[in-house]
Amino acid sequence: MSGANESTLSSEVAAARAALRMVTGEPGVAKPDSILIADGMQRNFGGLAAVDVAHLEIPRHAITALIGPNGAGKTTLFNLLSGFDTPTAGHWSFDGHQIEGLRAYRIAQLGMVRTFQLTKALNGLTVLENMLLAARDQTGESLVGAFRPRKWRRQDAEHRTRAMDLLHRFKLDSKADDFAATLSGGQKKLLEMARSLMVEPSLVMLDEPMAGVNPALVESLLEHVQGLRDEGRTVLFVEHDMDVVMTISDWVVCMAEGSVIAEGTPESVAANAEVIDAYLGRVAGES
Repeated sequence: MSGANESTLSSEVAAARAALRMVTGEPGVAKPDSILIADGMQRNFGGLAAVDVAHLEIPRHAITALIGPNGAGKTTLFNLLSGFDTPTAGHWSFDGHQIEGLRAYRIAQLGMVRTFQLTKALNGLTVLENMLLAARDQTGESLVGAFRPRKWRRQDAEHRTRAMDLLHRFKLDSKADDFAATLSGGQKKLLEMARSLMVEPSLVMLDEPMAGVNPALVESLLEHVQGLRDEGRTVLFVEHDMDVVMTISDWVVCMAEGSVIAEGTPESVAANAEVIDAYLGRVAGES
């Protein structure tokens, strides 16, 4: 990326974050530029409403934290938005595309990818092979493309170069030829984050990226999450650690019992009495 493009992107990110701080913090509030918009999202399991979100907008070029006590519906909402589960009701759009009914891989192809609380690295493949598996539009995978070796070999070389660049960025390049099973929990989180970037997404959804990570790697993960935003991507992540939320978030959404009970800047949400009662106060009471 040229210096001029980097400067323009930095200005866009800074402007988006500044505009967001002018938004009134309340559940379902509209944002100046939303990349993901959901309406009437419901997911019922028998008589239990696991998710019941009337309206939610995720702002572009920002880091949004999704918080709440265990059982609040955070991961279920992630699954619905990313196509890994089917809602009882609701519709949602990503970057202007209506995406309800699309399978998860089609949503990912549009530029909306997610990671998982329990990492999904393929342990029987090497770290590099895990990366290459995520590359988009691989010519050699089609019947016709398989008979065009010059094209798919050139494309494979390009994908390999990009994969190694990303592994270097996440300090995993020395592990490229190691099996993914040999990585630590924190390294697998880094691998998932790096692998998600192989599809060049505009929205990255991280489900508890710090869970189970060695404290020595937490700071590195935080820097990588902030780096995603600073290069122009949007980040939505689930997190329980309020120190992490307060450190890197531009906007916070709090869920309880399946619904959004508060939205706002990290400072305003942390001071919200309903949030303290539903989440922060409960955590303090459990400690």
